[in-house]
Amino acid sequence: MMRTAELTRKTSETDIEIELDIDGTGKYEIDTGVNFFNHMLESFSRHSFIDLKVKAVGDIEIDDHHTIEDTGILLGEAFLKAIGDKKGIRRMGHAIVPMDDSVATVAIDISGRSYCNMNLEFKNDKIGDMTADILVHFFESFASSAKINIYGTVEGSNDHHKAEAVFKAFAKSIYDACKIEHDEILSTKGVL
Repeated sequence: MMRTAELTRKTSETDIEIELDIDGTGKYEIDTGVNFFNHMLESFSRHSFIDLKVKAVGDIEIDDHHTIEDTGILLGEAFLKAIGDKKGIRRMGHAIVPMDDSVATVAIDISGRSYCNMNLEFKNDKIGDMTADILVHFFESFASSAKINIYGTVEGSNDHHKAEAVFKAFAKSIYDACKIEHDEILSTKGVL
């Protein structure tokens, strides 16, 4: 079973192409025009072992909001397509990831229903060239399109470390939840 997807999304604000392979080795080619966001997606790919290609052109001369939001939407859609009928997956995953002064906890449920509760607070308005508060919206956009639940928190003093710990914990959670463990749909309803 191939758990892959290739999707595009073109609006008046962004033009995005995404390819992903859930059963990859963590190879990536990321270019969103927002360097720190590239770094986060690279970290996500590497730690989830999802092969990921992202090419995004957006109106970053205004700000990074549309590019990051639309990447979250399309990445969630690609994940939903790639995961398929969810037969045999572990379904739930969680991780606690430290990074120097910071520690992040993320739990997910590939439930077929979307909900996002990310308690992420940053000291600064920007992390590198990325707007800090857009990260919560990225995860909301991903959860909505992927039809999964995401819960996360982070503590620490360095914004870079906090953001990276969250992406790594998200990656580890996804990796855990996507594992094939049996040949059934893990739900009393019989569908996810």
